[in-house]
Amino acid sequence: MPQGVNLAKRDMQSHMNIFVFIFVLFIMGMIFGAVIVNSMNFVQKQDLFFYLKQFFEQSVNTEGVSKATLWKDSMLYHTKYMLLLFLLGISVIGMPIITVLLFIKGLVVGFSVGFLVNQMGWYGLFISSASIAPQNVIIIPVYLLAGSLALIFSLTLCKQLFVKRVHQPILQGLVRYSLMFGVLLLILMISSTIEVFFSNTMLEYVLRWIYK
Repeated sequence: MPQGVNLAKRDMQSHMNIFVFIFVLFIMGMIFGAVIVNSMNFVQKQDLFFYLKQFFEQSVNTEGVSKATLWKDSMLYHTKYMLLLFLLGISVIGMPIITVLLFIKGLVVGFSVGFLVNQMGWYGLFISSASIAPQNVIIIPVYLLAGSLALIFSLTLCKQLFVKRVHQPILQGLVRYSLMFGVLLLILMISSTIEVFFSNTMLEYVLRWIYK
């Protein structure tokens, strides 16, 4: 076990530039999402806010679907997203798509928070803190790590295929790669639990307080 931990640390240190690149890419996505909010005209903001307000009011006035169904839907989404990153990592040609997916992930977070704060001020900040922040404290690092692992594995395959002097045990690397994704998916189960049983409950309280 300690040997595996030391090996993981060496891998992270040797590929630190990729981790930094993925982090910066995600931050750029968040900034771009906030810029999109500011570039929207008044009519576009009002139209989108109208539908958002309707959703909030329905959430307050209806019980909605069961927690178990929400948890299953959340885990299904995470499983599909992680599987996509996993497959792109072993496809070699999927490296550009990995970067685009992570950029879009940052864009969605930045746009969501930016739009709520832009339209609702402090109320929007409260809603973001209740519904977006808790689970994303776990989700964002997991996705960034998964994207970095996928890029690293793709680069390893490229070296194996196109650089004759590089000979690495691909099968052993694939097993480690798969195990890491499995661990990350288990961590996302925690984030889904927080999202459904904590964030949704907090959101309901905040919305009732706002629309009482």
